[in-house]
Amino acid sequence: MATTVKTAISIQKELFQEVNRLAEELHVSRSKLFVLAVRDFIKKNENKKIISQINKAFDDYPDSTEENLHNAMRQKQAGTIEREPW
Repeated sequence: MATTVKTAISIQKELFQEVNRLAEELHVSRSKLFVLAVRDFIKKNENKKIISQINKAFDDYPDSTEENLHNAMRQKQAGTIEREPW
């Protein structure tokens, strides 16, 4: 079972009131609402990191040698398709 830790935070009064209202609306405790919010924030941050890594991988544009190879492969494939008896 997970161990819980008590913590204290300082937030603006208006935000605290919104937290209370939302917790009541969702029928959860303030603690549970903060746990849900923090988990959601962590998950979104992890997703942003993954998306950033994916974008970096796709930012690797082919150099001229790779581009020439791709063009040669396209031409070879086009020639193969033209010779196919459809």
